[in-house]
Parts: sequence; C-alpha cells; structure tokens
Amino acid sequence: MRPVPDFECDLVVRGGTVVTAGSSAECDLGISDGRISQVGGFLRGRREIDASGALVLPGGLDMHVHLSSPQTPEPGVPAWVDDFRSGSRAAIAGGVTTIGNMTFPREGQSLRQALAHDLSAAKDTAATDYVLHSVMISPSPEALAELPLLVSEGHTSLKLFMTSEEFEAHAADMITAIRIAGQHGMLTLIHCEDGALVRSAGEHLLASGRGSLADWADSRPELSERAAVERAVAICEVTGSPIYIVHLSSRSALQSARRGQLRGLPVFVETRPLYLYLTSGALREPQGGKYIGSPPLREPADLAAMWSGLADGSIHTLGSDHAPWSLRDKIDDSLDVTTARQGVADLETIMPMLFSAGVRTGRISLQRFISLTSTNAARLFGLYPRKGTIAIGSDADLVVLDPQLRRTIDGSSMQSNADYSVYDGREVYGWPRFTVSRGEVVLADGQVVAEPGRGQWLRRNPTAAP
Repeated sequence: MRPVPDFECDLVVRGGTVVTAGSSAECDLGISDGRISQVGGFLRGRREIDASGALVLPGGLDMHVHLSSPQTPEPGVPAWVDDFRSGSRAAIAGGVTTIGNMTFPREGQSLRQALAHDLSAAKDTAATDYVLHSVMISPSPEALAELPLLVSEGHTSLKLFMTSEEFEAHAADMITAIRIAGQHGMLTLIHCEDGALVRSAGEHLLASGRGSLADWADSRPELSERAAVERAVAICEVTGSPIYIVHLSSRSALQSARRGQLRGLPVFVETRPLYLYLTSGALREPQGGKYIGSPPLREPADLAAMWSGLADGSIHTLGSDHAPWSLRDKIDDSLDVTTARQGVADLETIMPMLFSAGVRTGRISLQRFISLTSTNAARLFGLYPRKGTIAIGSDADLVVLDPQLRRTIDGSSMQSNADYSVYDGREVYGWPRFTVSRGEVVLADGQVVAEPGRGQWLRRNPTAAP
C-alpha cells in the first residue's frame, strides 16, 4: 500500500531530474504557498506538471538587463524597444525568473527618485521578480550621501561606467562612491572600458576617413578594456570593496581580473552571450551593425578564453545585457562609431543557447550551467537561498528544460519587441517546457501565461563580499 501524504501540495512537478549546483536526483517536487515544500517522497498536488524526460532546474537570474531607457526619447528618436512588460515575457520564455534592471536617473532626478520611477513602471507590468541597480552618472555630494539610504531601502547594488567623461573628470569621487558602497554592503557593477582611449580611437577613425559601423571593433580596442579592468582591480584593492565587472569580453581583460582574484580580492566577473558565439568578423557583414554591443565582438582566441573562464570559475555569471532595438534602427546608415546604437535582445536566448552550446557539447557541466545562470548571481546579489536553488523553503522558481526540445531561432517570432535576433537561423537544443515563478506556472508548453504586474520587487539586505 502506498503511503498517504500528510497534506496536498498546491503544485507537484513530477517525473523530472531535479538538479542544483551541488546535486542531482530523479524525484518529484512539492510546492505550497509559492515555496518548495517537499523534495522527493510520495506527493499529491492540486495541480501537476509532467516533467518526464526533462531537467528541473532553478529558475534563471539575469542580473543585467535594460528595460527602462536612460531618458524619455523625443518624438521620432529611436529607443530600446522593450519595457518591463515585454522584457519580462521574454525572460519567462527563456527560463529566467528574476531580472536585474539598470536604473538610470533622468535629468534632474536623484538616485532615489530614479529608483522610484522604475519601481512604479514595473509594478503594473513586470511578470517576473526583479531588482534594480542604481546607476550613478555623477558622484555629486548629494548622490554619495544617498548610498547608505539606498541600502536601508533594500537596494544593494550600484552601477558605474568607466566610459563616461564624468568618471574621468571625477575619478576620486567615483572611488569614494565605491568605497562607501562596500562599507554599507553594496556590490558595485563596473562597465570596464577606458573612456579616454575609446574617444581617442573613435576620433582617430573619423579623422582618417573611417568610422562606419563596420569599424566598430577598432573604435573600442581590446586594450581599452584591459586598462579599465586593471584600474578597477586596483580600486577594489585600495577600497576593499567588492566589484562586479560586467560583460567582460577579452582574454587579456580576463587575465587581469584573474590576477586580482588570485590575490584574494573580491573581483567578480560577468560575461555576455555575444562573446561566446560570435566574433568580430560578424561586424563586417552587410548588416553588421545589428551585432553592435559594448565592448565589441572580439577574436576567436577571446571567445575561447570566455569559455575557459566559464568552466574554471574565473567568470562567475552570464548576463544578457538585454537592450534591444529594431533592426532598422540598428543598421541605420547615418550612424558611425560615435553614434552607434548599442545593445541586442538576448533575454529569451541566454539559457537555451548556453545549454545547447555549453552543456550539450561538454564544454561545461550541468552543475556549472546552474551556477552561471542562477546560483552565483543569487549569492552575489543577496538573494540566496530565496532564489538560485531548489531547497525546502526557497521560492519555487523553476525551469523545466527539455534537453531534446529543438528550435531554430527566429527573433521576429519571439517575445521581445525586437524584430530580429543576432542568432537567427541557429538550431538550439534545450528550451523550457515550463517556467514556474513563486509556484505559479508562467510558461506552459512554450506559451507565456503570466499576467502583467505579478512580478515582485525583491528587497535585499546589506551583504558582505561573498
């Protein structure tokens, strides 16, 4: 006689192989009140998901997305085409259940006012859970004074751009911002390209009669990234504050970060899907402008280095840097290397592409895949163990991934409002059959069924460096 369960779960995920960053077992999962309530054993649920033949993984965390524009565009001026509504649908379709949005202050806004603006925008539209990263453009005394207040209000991450003229003009104050952030339990995200070197390269190209979109790689040379990473590591060392290098792209920059890591410094590294599948040759194609991101696509040796970093742990996370445009606006002939529109749609493809090109080929293990797409980000951004794992008491954020489910990428039919994907035509194995967010099925058999506004902002407590 089969045992009778003590209670009936809200949802049972039955028949799949449950995998975390540290374990794997074929068993059923019980979910009650939005959280994992039982792992294994005899379960009965009011609703069931058939996960037979599939992998049951922690939902993805993509901590680098752009779903709110830095400034409200003027009429007729192109802008990113996704907001919290469409972007969160793309996330769900790809198995991502938590996103981290870059929140830029508009002209005249304080950091707190900018966060309040995005919280209001996301409240009625986001279908996934989310955090907001406060972007500091100018380290004014007022902005520096706000940082401890942000932490007290649950915002524990700060974003800086070394490409900006403000960074160079106020370098000492930017370093102070990083120091204050670390002292109060914030993680500082840094875009590492040396702004002076980038501006010099662009001006030189234009002066020499070049500077079209096809010259994008030359306008942001690898040495500008390497120099910025070296400086960021030095700032980490002098302040003692943890840093998170976003979208690292080159072998030499990774080597610089590794040297800091080997010295025991809290230097954490994110790379971006673009740098795992494409190289600079794509920029010289007839519509090469559609591949433009910052830093630019690199060389085959750099691509190989990124895969090596994913496998050996020197790269901690994968972030999409989702910032989509229409194809027409990306390849506009009037643009040059100083005005190019940076960013691509990658939220829906970040997890399936990595599974297909990484796990399926043996480049990375399945456990490493989970660390890169979920667990490490949850730890770094103060969300673990609520997010990033499958354990009793954790939020029931799951992706039921079918390793045999094959699709050919067609950006025009995906959830993002972008009308293309940089991977159009690629055959990819390993798509979500179901996505579950806090116990609610939000993707069923490939169809997004989540209601706008169901996503929750996640308050984070101050954290020490992991």
